Amino acid sequence: MLPLQMEFTMSRKVVRSSKFRHVFGQAVKADQCYDDIRISQQTWDSNFCSVNPKFVAMIVEASGGGAFMVLPLSKTGRIDMSYPTVCGHTGPVLDIEFCPHNDNIIASGSEDCSVMIWEIPDGGLTSPLTEPVVKLEGHSKRVGILSWHPTAHNVLMTAGCDNVLILWNVARGEAVVRLDSVHSDLIYSAAWNRDGSRILTSCKDKTLRILDPRKGTVLSEKEKPHEGSRPVRAVFMSDGKILSTGFSRMSERQVALWDPKNFSEPLTLQELDTGSGVLLPFYDPDTNVVYLCGKGDSSIRYFEVTDEAPYVHYLSMYSSKDSQKGMGYMPKRGLEVNKCEIARFYKLHERKCEPIHMTVPRKSDLFQEDLYPDTVGPEPSVEADDWFAGKEAPPILISLKEGFAAVTKAKEFKVHKSLMKTTCASAGGSADSSGDVQSLKKEVKDLRAEIEALTNRVKELESKH
Repeated sequence: MLPLQMEFTMSRKVVRSSKFRHVFGQAVKADQCYDDIRISQQTWDSNFCSVNPKFVAMIVEASGGGAFMVLPLSKTGRIDMSYPTVCGHTGPVLDIEFCPHNDNIIASGSEDCSVMIWEIPDGGLTSPLTEPVVKLEGHSKRVGILSWHPTAHNVLMTAGCDNVLILWNVARGEAVVRLDSVHSDLIYSAAWNRDGSRILTSCKDKTLRILDPRKGTVLSEKEKPHEGSRPVRAVFMSDGKILSTGFSRMSERQVALWDPKNFSEPLTLQELDTGSGVLLPFYDPDTNVVYLCGKGDSSIRYFEVTDEAPYVHYLSMYSSKDSQKGMGYMPKRGLEVNKCEIARFYKLHERKCEPIHMTVPRKSDLFQEDLYPDTVGPEPSVEADDWFAGKEAPPILISLKEGFAAVTKAKEFKVHKSLMKTTCASAGGSADSSGDVQSLKKEVKDLRAEIEALTNRVKELESKH
């Protein structure tokens, strides 16, 4: 009897107390899914899905170009084959992401080397959308990574298969910073830190890099964070540490935590399994929980990141029988706080999108302050021009106590193009003036069309009076 008692007391010491220990994932009922959607068959390691409190967007199969579908969250059930799509690209769409400061704006990157910015009307599309609000051209190969700046309004980061990373002032339609000599090979991932003052990239040359986005300089780097040759993904934690996912030399999947102040050794490196899909990390800075979703997996693992060794603590796993082709992650302000929901995923199957709710099991209907500290709201804290000029600003936080209705009006999206020189963070790099001439010609053409329309309107009004 004694050995059993000793074993029991030892195991009790190991159990770590955490309010997220019993978080459970639950898929919605069949009628709450988005059904009969032909999800893209592209073999690209992006999320293929983006969501916000208004819409869910998914990259879909399209003949003769690239397309994605944007549905109001409430439009569940079977989606008609003729439902309109966003279909302005001439090649397959590889990545999409909603703007964090305006729920009606979404960016898309494509094999046709372009990035397009679209405005989705409230209530969704009633006809196919083929004309973007802005078209950003600067990459020479397909564009597979997009990421909006977390605090600066209208700043977008893109990375292409030309190994180039560009920071755009979207409202002006201009590439302001172009990093074309930093990465010697394909960029696997690119992520901002919490206030957007740093960028973290992982690359096929087996190096993690922390960059100063405006100067285009490498502040620190780590070679071979994972020994394997498969793709690495990396994200910033809220305290500046870095969480990476990758593969060992024996192709075992790993998760590691790094302190950039001492990149020589990881704080922790854990082997998970021998799956083949790249693990996509989704990090929640409010709870310090990170969710790992592998493409082709049928599970979502989640971990809590703390200051105590082993730093990355396994919590649990959501499993289902169907594998995921992509995954969308709802911003915190879109969750049902009255149901203790701390995360929501939108899992892409072959022919449907299935929401999965992550919930902390509690009985009380009262607002749970410990689960919902003030979180990032939709209001940007700095304008693009000011940010590029060097201004820093932390994110503007909102309380979720009154539910998830947006308390601030989303920033209106305005395009005010003017010719500004592109600053190139590369050896002897200079801006391409032919693009400037083309955009100027287009502006003149647009202005002429506007003047003509106004003239006709004036004539109409004069004839009536």
